[in-house]
This record gives sequence, C-alpha cells and structure tokens, in this order.
Amino acid sequence: MSHIRYERDGRVGTITIDRPEKKNAMTFVMLGDFIAAVGEASADDAINVLIVTGVPGAFCAGTDLADLSTIPGEQRGLRGSAEETDKWWPLVQCAKPTICAVDGPAVGMGAEFTSQCDLRIATHRARFAWNFVHRGLVPDTGAGTWLLPRIIGLQNALRLTYTGDMIDADEALRLGYVLDVVESDALENVTRQLAERVAAGSPHSHRLIKQLTYEGLTSSVADHMGRHTSAMSASFKSDDHREGVAAFLERRPAEFTGR
Repeated sequence: MSHIRYERDGRVGTITIDRPEKKNAMTFVMLGDFIAAVGEASADDAINVLIVTGVPGAFCAGTDLADLSTIPGEQRGLRGSAEETDKWWPLVQCAKPTICAVDGPAVGMGAEFTSQCDLRIATHRARFAWNFVHRGLVPDTGAGTWLLPRIIGLQNALRLTYTGDMIDADEALRLGYVLDVVESDALENVTRQLAERVAAGSPHSHRLIKQLTYEGLTSSVADHMGRHTSAMSASFKSDDHREGVAAFLERRPAEFTGR
C-alpha cells in the first residue's frame, strides 16, 4: 500500500492518500488498496473513528486518466455488482464514524469520497468538483446522485453535477457541504479535536446511529421506527449502556468497549 497509509493513534484511525505528484489521483491498484484500508479500519476494534485525508495540499484529484486509458472503454468492468456496496460506498459501509479532512482538490472520485464521509472539514485550499459530465460519465460511485442531493439539496446538487463546476471551500461552507473551513496548518489539529470528541462516545451507539441514519434516508417512518425500536432494545442490553450509566453516577469518564 505505497500510496495508501492506514495508521492508528489512540482511538483514532487515519487513512492518508499519498501520491502528491499526481494530486492523489487514484489508479485501479490504489482504489483497491483504499477500499481494503477502509475495510480494515471498519473491523479494527482499537479505533472508534476514522479520518480520511490526503498529503498536505491534496485530497484526491479523481481517477488517474492515464491509468484508466490503458483499458479500452468497452472492456472496462465495474468495480463490483450493485449489491457489493462495500466496493462502491466503502466509507458509508464503514462501521465507524468517518471524517474527511480536505486540503486541496477533491475532484471526481475524490469529491465522491468526501460525500461518503459523515463529516467534512476543509481548508481554504480545498476545491470540490463532480466533473463527470466532462468525461461522458455519471458520478462514479453513485454518491453524487444519491448522497449529494441529500446533503445540499436537489437543486444545488444538480447544478454541480450538470455543470461539473468547481466550487471553493467558502462556497462548500455556504452550501452546508462542509462543517468548517480552517487554515491549512490548523486542519490536522481541528480534525483531531473533532475526532476525539466523537471517539469519546459509545462505539455501540455510533454503529447503530450511522446505520439508522443512512437507512432512514429512504425509509418510511414505520420501517424506520421498527429498526429504531430494535436498536433501542439492543442498546438497553449493551455493556456500553451499563457503562455509560455507571460513569454518569460515579462522575467519571466512561470506558466504552463497543459491546
């Protein structure tokens, strides 16, 4: 995984895309490594939250078209079947809360990966573009046509996917796409602080909240409440619930295990 690094620091895991000479553009091999790294983080009981970032000055400039062009269009296969959502939406499928820290271009596939993250923080160097219409494509993971409208609204999402326009960090903040815009030298610290606040919560709760939230985007209230009551019942029986109550009564920080 020479261009994809997965590291742990306490309860926080970080995946870094590291190919600065190409602004972190993804080859097929890198994409496979990235998906594998997200899967590893999802299964890693040592971490409670996952940060996704790039080397300073870059996030991901999309698919490396030079690599893509080595395979004729009519011979290019999909990365998986429609049912294999872990290959299309690895960050949504990740059992941990995910935060992306964006310090440079997030274009094409890179923009799609930011949409798949639960929380987004950008620097003034960040840029976002769903520029697939300029390549004769649709948003390649499906996030731009399903998640993006739910994040910023239908009209704003269609404007970005119809035109392929690039927006800067301030526009992303105005649209509600990112939580905050910070200076580049503050990005790591601000993201880490947010990650630590998230990591202090119950992993059991995080897992259920993420699942309920994403499934609820297209559920009826009745279906959602069916899943909700099952989740509440499971939570009452969990070790994390017992620990959370005990920590409150004993006036000490909780030590959650995710069980």
